[in-house]
Amino acid sequence: MRGGRTVLAHSYAEPPFRLGRTFDLQGAAYAIIVCSGPGVFGGDVLRQTVHVARGARVVLTSQAALQVHPSPNPSSNPAILQSTLVVEDDAELHGHWDPVIPFAGARLEQQFDLRIAASSGLYWGDAVMAGRVSRGEVWQFASLSHELGLRVGGSLAYMERYTLDPRERALDQPWTAGRAGYFATSLVHHAGATGAIAERWQRTLAAAPDAGFQAGIDLVAPRLIAARVTAADGARFGRFRAAYRAAALEDIFRSPELAGRK
Repeated sequence: MRGGRTVLAHSYAEPPFRLGRTFDLQGAAYAIIVCSGPGVFGGDVLRQTVHVARGARVVLTSQAALQVHPSPNPSSNPAILQSTLVVEDDAELHGHWDPVIPFAGARLEQQFDLRIAASSGLYWGDAVMAGRVSRGEVWQFASLSHELGLRVGGSLAYMERYTLDPRERALDQPWTAGRAGYFATSLVHHAGATGAIAERWQRTLAAAPDAGFQAGIDLVAPRLIAARVTAADGARFGRFRAAYRAAALEDIFRSPELAGRK
């Protein structure tokens, strides 16, 4: 922090990652993390680490959806994405990411390791698609492994882990993904995150008739609200994510200006 504003004290990036200048959002540092290549391929290993110091506020987002391509050699290793994010006392991190799109034949392993202090605030939103849905390329990737772990004050507060292999199990069945091709998780950790707010969001955001998506929102631990949403339509999926993020910024963080724009 310098003069009441969060600044980028240190950064280092190797291709394909690129981090440009940060922008000030009412004292918060807003940054767009760019993957300058055409996407990731089998055998690629991309790692990113973010450290938010005490009292700082940081807003991160991606430039666009991340495309995961198949490797020319089917026996090669999967593409690996590893992210570690650390948030110190009385700091805030807002991470809102565009969906990951696994192309036909692609193999991906992605891991998000979130470590935050008990007094810190967190907004997190990641998403994945079943493929290039608009082209009819659904569930044609080879495999997708996903892990999202949140530790608060050193204790595990949330863990989401799954592996999808369309060759072993049909994923378009009613008790799996059904017609959905878009999936997202959001986590909100804050002193203002309560069961009453989670219940209100479930009634107002997730229960709209003919909304075109299904969502579940709940207080899963003290000060921690988790939401999961699936949708068959990309436009409605995007609108729900935007509305949910806006509600979190307004009702909990009291900072609607942190939505930012690309």
